[in-house]
Amino acid sequence: MAPVVPPEARGVTHLTGPVLVGDDDVRAQGWIVDGRMSYEAPAGRHVDATLDGVVVPGLVDVHCHVGLDGGGAVDADLALKQAQQDRDSGTLLIRDAGSPTDTAFLHGVLDAPRLIRAGRFIARPKRYLRHYAREIEVEDLPRVMAEEARKGDGWVKIIADWIDRDAGDLTPLWPAKTLKHGIAAAHDEGARVTAHTFARESIQALLDGGIDCLEHGTGMTDDHLAQAADLGVPVVPTLLQVDNFVGYAAQGQARFPAYAARMRAMHERRHEHVRQLHARGVPLLVGTDAGGTIGHGRLPEEAAQMAMAGVPAADVLASASWRARAFLGVPSLGEGASADLVVYASDPREDIAALADPAHILLRGVRVAP
Repeated sequence: MAPVVPPEARGVTHLTGPVLVGDDDVRAQGWIVDGRMSYEAPAGRHVDATLDGVVVPGLVDVHCHVGLDGGGAVDADLALKQAQQDRDSGTLLIRDAGSPTDTAFLHGVLDAPRLIRAGRFIARPKRYLRHYAREIEVEDLPRVMAEEARKGDGWVKIIADWIDRDAGDLTPLWPAKTLKHGIAAAHDEGARVTAHTFARESIQALLDGGIDCLEHGTGMTDDHLAQAADLGVPVVPTLLQVDNFVGYAAQGQARFPAYAARMRAMHERRHEHVRQLHARGVPLLVGTDAGGTIGHGRLPEEAAQMAMAGVPAADVLASASWRARAFLGVPSLGEGASADLVVYASDPREDIAALADPAHILLRGVRVAP
């Protein structure tokens, strides 16, 4: 079924370009014809508007929690507001990375970003944030992952490690064998699996178990980087979230000094970690971890943090746009694609700071901001 085009998208808009479609696909100019991309001037059609600037496929936040705040689930009105905040920053596609709210209703909201849901977080009792996750026992993991796979839009989200208050530090939540069976159960339902992981001890079982994406990945060793690169498993560094590690360490220092020391160490090497990911060829994706402790609409800040860490601006832009779309199976700006795009006065490939100042944001061919 073809994507819905709103009636107000009817008409022709000339994009003077350049239009960035992919790594090796840059078009000099383009047209939006009745909400869809074209690279031939439409014969016999009047051009209703002209937009000047660098055209980028709508940005993608691959780690975003629409329908979540610090207390857990939110109502539909607030969930929509969160999505619109993301949209107004240029984020036109969101891969939800776990939410206690059923946000499927957003699929029918034409001025909301496109949403790919992962269902609820999956964790063990008292081993994650309260009111966020579906809390289960170890032996239930394969069954529950299959259930969440059927509820979402092709993704399942698990919590791979969290603080164990008895141990006083981060520890894995799941035995390796059970984890592998759980990932296989999700795959059997046609879903991919992404995992929250801070700790070094969790990574090997995830990679060996067939994980499809790693969130944060702050505990990865050189061997883990090499394996992730070989497997093509992407990592979402979430630097805005990692910047909170110092505060988490301070909160835990008195009762959990080992945990606090680990969190500070991972914070100190956060930029080095991202440089190593990039240098080793691990696919990088951009995600804010919005919802809970991070506000929505901050993808340009997250991208700027990645560039600050040493990733070239052109690679950051690709990771936040057409490469993320390819990973998620969502079209970029090829011929006939939905006109989900952002126009910038200056080129973000040269200076990623340009993402903070979009000139025009169009979703399904309709201008939605600024």
